[in-house]
Amino acid sequence: MSHSDPGHTRRAERDSRDADTVYAVSAGPEPLAPPLSGQLRADIVVIGGGITGLSATYHLARAGADVALIEAHCFGWGASGRNGGQINAGLKHEPAEIEKTFGPDLGSRMVAFSGSAPDKVFRLVEEAGIACEAKRTGTLRAAFSSGSVDFLQRATAELQRRGAPVQWLDRAAVQEATGTDRYVAAALDRRGGSLNPLAYSRGLAHAAMAAGARLFAHTPASALTRRAGGWTVQTSGGQIDADRVILGTNGYTDDLFPGLQRSVVPVYGGIVASEPLPPSAAARIVPGRHVLYEHESITVYYRLDSANRLLMGGRSRLRPLHGPAGFPDLMRYAKRLWPFLGNIRWTHGWNGQLAITADYYPNLTAPAPGLMACIGYNGRGVAMATAMGGELARWATGTEPDTLDMPVRPARAFPFHSLWPIGASIRIAYGRARNALGI
Repeated sequence: MSHSDPGHTRRAERDSRDADTVYAVSAGPEPLAPPLSGQLRADIVVIGGGITGLSATYHLARAGADVALIEAHCFGWGASGRNGGQINAGLKHEPAEIEKTFGPDLGSRMVAFSGSAPDKVFRLVEEAGIACEAKRTGTLRAAFSSGSVDFLQRATAELQRRGAPVQWLDRAAVQEATGTDRYVAAALDRRGGSLNPLAYSRGLAHAAMAAGARLFAHTPASALTRRAGGWTVQTSGGQIDADRVILGTNGYTDDLFPGLQRSVVPVYGGIVASEPLPPSAAARIVPGRHVLYEHESITVYYRLDSANRLLMGGRSRLRPLHGPAGFPDLMRYAKRLWPFLGNIRWTHGWNGQLAITADYYPNLTAPAPGLMACIGYNGRGVAMATAMGGELARWATGTEPDTLDMPVRPARAFPFHSLWPIGASIRIAYGRARNALGI
């Protein structure tokens, strides 16, 4: 989310997004939310209309809070409406490491909270009646290099000891589950699944408004000022005075609050989508309709949607790309995985910014009294952003920060943050080379 773009630029980017992503085909209508005009008073103002902000707003409105949300573009404009649509359990780190880092009390709460994050998504979808093609078919975490296979085997055994519904698949089983001979092993986590993320974001917006929240689209925040007893958020068309502020801007975080932008690195993720595959081909690719992500140096992820389109995702060039021609690596990799596909037609291609934190944990922080932010989901945004929206709502309605199920910590700035595009490009090139060599 960008807070200072001129209106014509915002609308042009919105329109190109809708043309590029396949999600808009079945996402339903964009919620009717006008830009903010004039002066407004609310108990709580949420900045950012992605999954984090919309989930927080929905939970706040359901609890009877007086809440307003502003979004610089349209709801789900950022990574929330452009991601791979995977609903995955857990954090980047394994449970034992989380408990070692944060201690047995908070660590165990973090493990339980993140492990149950998909539950929160599916429960919210049902509760709010959101039509977003949500399916709980499970997540495959697959590996082809020896180091990744060894790590994945240990991680799977630990999850099984903890009672998680995770199944180990050997080479033959993973080939049957995916339709490709690429992988040596995989773990099937039945807690996960998929949805149309743009439809989900729009559905959250509709649900929040139905619960009584006030939502304003195409309303970039231009200034955030502390005042006696609260905050003032200035926009191009007006201002909001509130007691508390929630920031949920993730990969599009700017300098609205000084220093927060340097706590995340925005990495571009790209996706290409094919035309609906013939039934004979679709039946051979992930026949159980699991979602899959590779546990390798550079993650590739994919799934088939409800129309049997193949969606291939991974890291992309560090600039906005439009159309499938911008993602030749992903299209080539699909043919490497399933040679029988031949020359299928790719109809859509797009990318957007994900937020990576220095330690790969979500950056839940309270940098000033009455102000809290959660940014940086490290590629696990659908489930964790939904869950963290609920935690932010708890905080905003009086829950003490140290009793939340994720730690509230000072924002940790990346050293040499201004050089992140160079570092990210080198890291992506290195990871792709390792993957090509199978190491």
